[in-house]
Amino acid sequence: MRTNRDRIRHAIWFEILGLALVTPLGALAFAMPLHDIGIIGALSATVAMAWNYIYNYGFDRLMLRWRGHTEKTLLLRVLHAVLFELGLLIALMPLIAWYLGISLWQALLMDVAFALFYMVYAFVFNLAYDRIFPIPAPTAA
Repeated sequence: MRTNRDRIRHAIWFEILGLALVTPLGALAFAMPLHDIGIIGALSATVAMAWNYIYNYGFDRLMLRWRGHTEKTLLLRVLHAVLFELGLLIALMPLIAWYLGISLWQALLMDVAFALFYMVYAFVFNLAYDRIFPIPAPTAA
């Protein structure tokens, strides 16, 4: 299982790289000012960092209980990304609608677009992260 320090490093780098990609792409895709998408991105990243830590900790605890280890197969990696983004989508939609002054429907569509981006990004980022920072082998108790 990953250490708390490793989880914090993971969350910070995930959000930094994600913001660097999603802010200009979102501004372009939605024809909105870079500043507005940047603010939404920063607020979303803050919520996402907290959710990332809580979600990954809980997911790993469940994997340990059910499987005895935290190694993720390709199918588990896909499930992991989808469930993470679904939880984040529910949390962020009202924030996006309020800040941008748009309807909940428009916010949902925008949030879904961001979620689709981040689902692919999370999948690729986590595969790379697992290779760069492998999960330590379990130690004998």
